[in-house]
Amino acid sequence: MAQASVPLESLRDGVAHSRAESAAAKIPWFVWSGLVAVSSIAFGLYWDISWHMTIGRDTFWTPAHLAIHFGGILAAFTCTYLIFSTTFGHDQAARDASVNVWGFRGPVGAFLTAWGGVTMVASAPFDNWWHNSFGLDVEILSPPHFVLGLGILAVQIGVLVLIVAEKNRAAGARRSKLTRLFLYLSGLGLFLHSMLKSEYADANLMHSAVFYRAVAIGTPTVLVAYARASGHKWGATIVSSVYTVVMLTFLWTFPLFPAQPKLGPVYTNVTHMVPMEFPLLLIVPAFVLDLVLNRFSNRGAWFQALVAGTAFLAALALVQWPFGSFLISPLARNGIFGMTNFAYQEPISMHQLAYKFRLDSTRSVFWLGMGAAWIAAFLSTRVGLAFGSWFLRIRR
Repeated sequence: MAQASVPLESLRDGVAHSRAESAAAKIPWFVWSGLVAVSSIAFGLYWDISWHMTIGRDTFWTPAHLAIHFGGILAAFTCTYLIFSTTFGHDQAARDASVNVWGFRGPVGAFLTAWGGVTMVASAPFDNWWHNSFGLDVEILSPPHFVLGLGILAVQIGVLVLIVAEKNRAAGARRSKLTRLFLYLSGLGLFLHSMLKSEYADANLMHSAVFYRAVAIGTPTVLVAYARASGHKWGATIVSSVYTVVMLTFLWTFPLFPAQPKLGPVYTNVTHMVPMEFPLLLIVPAFVLDLVLNRFSNRGAWFQALVAGTAFLAALALVQWPFGSFLISPLARNGIFGMTNFAYQEPISMHQLAYKFRLDSTRSVFWLGMGAAWIAAFLSTRVGLAFGSWFLRIRR
């Protein structure tokens, strides 16, 4: 039996339709560039912290510093080009999806990212002068580091705004791809946020109110804002999963590389790159946040914040309290949980303190601190809901 022939015009129309769908689902080049920039910054920051704990700040031109500033330069060049091409180009669709700032046109995220990248680069000579004047490794929270931190925050949020604006205008396969990229970058945002809290996230603080108050300030904001902006039912869980995977990857791979201190005095003999601590079990309170916010999505924002913030803190305490006991026990003194990693500046006589809880002075102080942590979790969740709603409205 002879088969019916397909008209040539139909084949051409099908191929053209397929190509149009493929082009519509394509991710813009500046999104990929922004993701590379933020990934480089995140990796460089972790590497820099490990470098300080292992080698010391022997020079500004360390590979870790170069990775950080490469991310800033890439972000600045990408978004500067995007602004100039939108301002002086002839792409009407790009101009329609832009804002006007001092006569220049571009996406909101591009202006924020460009400013952040320039700020990061400007902090480099300032940081070098500071260390030459006041000494190497003199302190972590110095003025140039504060400037650098502002730039990094602007780049990270700026790229998120770029992606979410594209996502909010997209549909179908393209929207799904952008959502996945947004969740990945949000996980890096949580990773960067956690590094700010690392000083208050030691295992020996997990039975004190200081730990829970530190985590409750801002962490629900990051989780809730990015989860809501993603539009994914399990957004907070996915964001915390990315954070966990990144932290564990670095924890388990950095010690594979040999290194030794170059800046004295050396109190602990270090023979490999020293990683940061085991990640917090944020995946559990993040999952609880998703459950609560999905359950009460039709209620008012303040009610959602009250219930979700309370649930977040309760879930955090339920998992971190016993896990803290495990981490300071001999069972965690291995390469998997990293409780045998100490910086070269740490005297050997002080190592034992890592295995003893630092408790609040009295029960009253503890419960007052936990009350402050509950208020912080409640307000942080409310701020996260507001920011998440703002992200959903971005189209330019």
